[in-house]
Amino acid sequence: MTEPLIELKSVSKSFGSHKVLDNVDLTIYQGEALGIIGPSGTGKSTILRVIAGLLAPDEGEIYVQGVRREGLIEDGGESVGIGMVFQQAALFDSLTVEENVGFLLYQNSKLPRSRIRDLVKEKLDMVGLSGISDLYPAELSGGMRKRVSFARAIMANPDNPKEGAEVLLYDEPTAGLDPIASTVIEDLIRSLQCTHGVCSTYAVVTHQDSTIRRTTDRLIFLYEGKVQWQGTVSEVYSTEHPLIKQFISGSVEGPIQVVG
Repeated sequence: MTEPLIELKSVSKSFGSHKVLDNVDLTIYQGEALGIIGPSGTGKSTILRVIAGLLAPDEGEIYVQGVRREGLIEDGGESVGIGMVFQQAALFDSLTVEENVGFLLYQNSKLPRSRIRDLVKEKLDMVGLSGISDLYPAELSGGMRKRVSFARAIMANPDNPKEGAEVLLYDEPTAGLDPIASTVIEDLIRSLQCTHGVCSTYAVVTHQDSTIRRTTDRLIFLYEGKVQWQGTVSEVYSTEHPLIKQFISGSVEGPIQVVG
């Protein structure tokens, strides 16, 4: 295994009296595809936001390439760009696809509009969405909106390539999609890592069996705010660990409490 790229050490996070993350240790290595699985409400999305630097932990330490993070990602100073693809795509309804994908460059760079449009076209081509720059999010299918959010996440300023995302974090990227649209998204996640080389490292939160099998190499299982198990994708389907067996089989019988 290579040197750790991102490390969480004894990280805890509470919202009110509810402790969502409880003394979590987690490591992401350069070039790996990490899956984060577990029942709903066990802190998976929260841990992505902590990794992304969008949310500060109450306790614990976060290291990026061995350097301890101070504050949030907006405070700057980190050597690794981290991008996040949100579960609901989080596009601006009043902006066109081009304006959504190029939003940060339009807002924060000195690049001419023609150059930004070219970069947007390049990224849309990369995610298989040529010719839709002038459309609005409401005119797109769910799968297309997801891919637009991917294009936005991998957008980088060529004048400052360090701002680009070396690590991508996907929060339920196939949620709400039909099996065919899910396959398109799963193939795209792998393609961005292996073919296009845009981001060599990623972590994905998912409940979907096909997404686990097709996009991840190593898995961690979160339950009750703690990492309860970790291993390879093949091991998750053969382990006798009671939590994993119940989760993978979808059984209502077992140690995982069924809500509602």
